Amino acid sequence: MPERTDLPLAVSAMLLAQLSINGGAALGKSLFPLVGPEGVAALRTGIAGLILLGLARPWRAWPSVGQMRWLVPYGLALGGMNLLIYWAFARIPIGIAVAIEITGPLSVVLAMSRNGRDLLWFALAATGVALLVPWPGRSSALDPLGVAFALGAAACWACYILFGKRAAQVPSLTAVSVGMMFGCLLTVPLGVAEEGARLLDPDILMLGLTVALLSSALPYALEMRALAGLDSRLFGTISSAAPATAVLAGWVFLGEALRPVSILGIGCVIAACAGASLTSGAPLARPRENLAS
Repeated sequence: MPERTDLPLAVSAMLLAQLSINGGAALGKSLFPLVGPEGVAALRTGIAGLILLGLARPWRAWPSVGQMRWLVPYGLALGGMNLLIYWAFARIPIGIAVAIEITGPLSVVLAMSRNGRDLLWFALAATGVALLVPWPGRSSALDPLGVAFALGAAACWACYILFGKRAAQVPSLTAVSVGMMFGCLLTVPLGVAEEGARLLDPDILMLGLTVALLSSALPYALEMRALAGLDSRLFGTISSAAPATAVLAGWVFLGEALRPVSILGIGCVIAACAGASLTSGAPLARPRENLAS
């Protein structure tokens, strides 16, 4: 068990990590008028990929053919998740997109559970998503395609976890650097095709670097600090607050105010994720391009 004196610092680090992730998401969305969601996805993954390759230098011990069988789809899932979530951000509020996206890892945890009471969390999450979906005839400003992109990001997140488990025999930094390389094969060509040389503008590159640091490096360092003072259940429970911090970031930085029914739906998803984390002990942390692991 963690020391009680470490607990406030660990919780604070986790909350700061969540604010950093979603602040990075808000900054990324604010760049859409300049380089579009494809450009932001290309910048984030491309810059993170270069940093990872420099740190890991995977060519010194390149994975075997058998390991690559899982690393390639692992990387494509990571690239697809980045691209789809930015497409979702372009059409629906960040808080709603993140709430839908987090159902991906939640589905993996619940599918692997042997505990019948976890059906309650599944039902609660399904209720939350149902409240967020713009059903025909319902008065809602949500874009159906944006919801579909968020669901696609959730599916990619689930695949990321499943393929990542298969590739677990590869050192984690090597695995994520090689995986990111294949993810960039999906995101960077699309970004270049849509935005071209604008991605090389120094100001745009600096903003892209900031997005990558806020969404990846800084929260990872904070979560490593938090893990020293939190057990996995509490870590997962706090991680489940990601949609709430996304709502806060969207409101503060982008002026995205949500309807009461959307807030209720997000609350159901948060409760389902927290409940699943408490009963299973499996954290639902957002995957990112870990810069040291």
